[in-house]
Amino acid sequence: MMKKQLIMEKAVELFAEKGFESTSIQQITEHCGISKGAFYLSFKSKDELIVALIDHFMMEMTSNIDHIVRNTRNDRVLYEFYYAIYLSFQKHSAFAKVLIKEQAHTFNEGFMEKMSFYDKLIDNLILTMIERLYGQEAERIKYDLIFCIKGFMNTYSHLFLFYNIPIDLDLLAQSLVEKTNILASHAAIPYVSGDLAFILKQTKNEEIPCEAIAQLIDQKIEEMEESIEKESLVLLRQEFSSPSLSRAIVKGLIENLQSHPHCKWVSYLLRRHFQF
Repeated sequence: MMKKQLIMEKAVELFAEKGFESTSIQQITEHCGISKGAFYLSFKSKDELIVALIDHFMMEMTSNIDHIVRNTRNDRVLYEFYYAIYLSFQKHSAFAKVLIKEQAHTFNEGFMEKMSFYDKLIDNLILTMIERLYGQEAERIKYDLIFCIKGFMNTYSHLFLFYNIPIDLDLLAQSLVEKTNILASHAAIPYVSGDLAFILKQTKNEEIPCEAIAQLIDQKIEEMEESIEKESLVLLRQEFSSPSLSRAIVKGLIENLQSHPHCKWVSYLLRRHFQF
């Protein structure tokens, strides 16, 4: 396991148990079985680690949604979308509870800019899904539907954060698919239109520079141990600079990355770059 990945996974366990304030770097390094020097090679501070964890969770969620929207057939995509969202909430609920309780650590300008960036990416993925599913039927209200879907995502996440009850993810996803379909079919009065809709359209094609993607691939190759994911990254890095492989092979190499928890973001960026 990569040292950085180990630190992040063990830190999540401690933060969920003790909270941010009560967890020291010494405790994290002891829990990982590494030295403080090894910690500081990966993170400059505990605050940087916390932000990196939030970054990781958002990258994971964005990549998973993108993979679902691109690869799931129409009659299943909305269900799979909601199921994946709440599976992620369920998986990270302990950390999220601590984050809400001790949010002063993260609510700074850089953090808010980062969250705004992911929010726009998710908006675009939801819009793509809406246009695929409903076409002209929902053309007038598609931007309102984005906010309705995100409202469902936010409101029902409270079940994981504030109620200590078992959650039936399958039933929850089915219920929200029904509600979304009703809105798409019957809502007739759009609010998000005119200038506001124009602003949302302007963010649709926001791209991440190729140089930044290449640097990230190089970083992952350097960090990772020998594995099929690393071999895939090496081949994709070569393809990124000098295209020679068929699209089917490139798509397969990107799929190899999707299941690795620390390669999901790279797979997302490469899917966008190669337009899969």
